[in-house]
Parts: sequence; C-alpha cells; structure tokens
Amino acid sequence: MGVSGPIRVVVAKPGLDGHDRGAKVIARALRDAGMEVIYTGLHQTPEQIVDTAIQEDADAIGLSILSGAHNTLFAKVLELLKERDAVDIKVFGGGIIPEADIAPLKELGVAEIFTPGATTGDVVAWVQANVRELAV
Repeated sequence: MGVSGPIRVVVAKPGLDGHDRGAKVIARALRDAGMEVIYTGLHQTPEQIVDTAIQEDADAIGLSILSGAHNTLFAKVLELLKERDAVDIKVFGGGIIPEADIAPLKELGVAEIFTPGATTGDVVAWVQANVRELAV
C-alpha cells in the first residue's frame, strides 16, 4: 500500500502545560516544509490526541511536553495507539526531558526525542527521513 500526499503530523500539548510557543514553532516549520499539520491546542488528554491522529489519518504524533509528566504521557499515548491498532503512527516529542529519561522512552516506543537546543531544521529533517520509511 503506497502512501501518497504530504506527511500528516498531529502536534499536541498533552497535560496541564500551558506553554505552547515551541509547539507552534515546530508546527509552522513542518507546515513550511510541505507537511500537513494538525495542531490540537493546549491541555489535550492522551485519548484526545490519539483520537485526533486516527481521525486525521496522521503519519506521526509530535508531543511537546514541558510539565515533567513526559514518562506518563508518552506511555499513555503509545498504549492507546496499541489498543486502537494504530502503532504505525510514529510518536516523537520534545521539551524539557532529562537525558536519563530519553533511552527508557525510546525503549517504550518513542521514535525520537528533541531536547532544548534542537533546531526546527533538525525536527523537519528527522520527520522527512523517518516518518514514512516503513511505507516506502
């Protein structure tokens, strides 16, 4: 099954974190690179994020987490994707995520973590190189 059209990415801010400037910057960068971006806004539950990704036929979910709840939120999103038979949707994220938590998150199934200092170019290049690699 060949996938055509632009890569579709849901950019989401899960949890109680009220700071979305970084998420909006990433959303704009991905859009400027020719992707379709669905930005869900602030205070989304993992259930809302997964529902949106499935309804929008997204290729990936980008989570921006600054609240410190990254371990719980990533785990819940990945668990819901498994329950909904949607593990083909790649999950990546960024924000304030301690170095020590990155390897365990990747073992859990998070495809990539971008820490502060990553450029929008880094994120765009990673999405272009990795999101549809299995569908080709």
